[in-house]
Amino acid sequence: MRKLKIIEHVSLDGVIQHSADGDGFPYSDWTAPYRSPAGRDAVLAAQGERFDLLLGRRTYDIWSEFWPKAPSSPMSDGLNAATKYIATHRPESLEWGPVEGLGPDVVEGVRRIKSQQGPDLVLWGSSTLIPTLLEQGLADEVLLIVYPVVLGTGKRFFAEGTPARAFELIRSEAFASGIVFSTYKAAGPLKAG
Repeated sequence: MRKLKIIEHVSLDGVIQHSADGDGFPYSDWTAPYRSPAGRDAVLAAQGERFDLLLGRRTYDIWSEFWPKAPSSPMSDGLNAATKYIATHRPESLEWGPVEGLGPDVVEGVRRIKSQQGPDLVLWGSSTLIPTLLEQGLADEVLLIVYPVVLGTGKRFFAEGTPARAFELIRSEAFASGIVFSTYKAAGPLKAG
């Protein structure tokens, strides 16, 4: 069975949005000042040498405009080679491949793909998928790459209405640029007091 890893760049106040996406978000590419070779290497290690992608339609559309044209690098080569599984109502319009739509029932589509043989699945962005994946217990790991900034506006990792869940810290690593990588394993429903 494949594992599903959610990997997100996130501000201290939980924002994961990186581009305007038509909604006037004012802080495009806010992670750039904190990038470093050590951080890049940690992201590549977290994804794994071979992986497939699980993406929402908006993230897929944004990435399909950039990554196929990006210069060859371990990151671009890995993303371009990965099979992309997309939550979409328009699978016939998917061009950046290899690619496959999840089908009309996203939860069932993710369960089907996780049960197959293959590399781990990595989800980047796709803020509307995250609550569903967490609620259904489909995310095995969550890697938050936390930046020392507060943005005050934008799409958040844990949106209002995200179901309460418990997570167990697997590892944490701080980098000289101020970012902190924290990897969590899903630990089931939240147990209160």
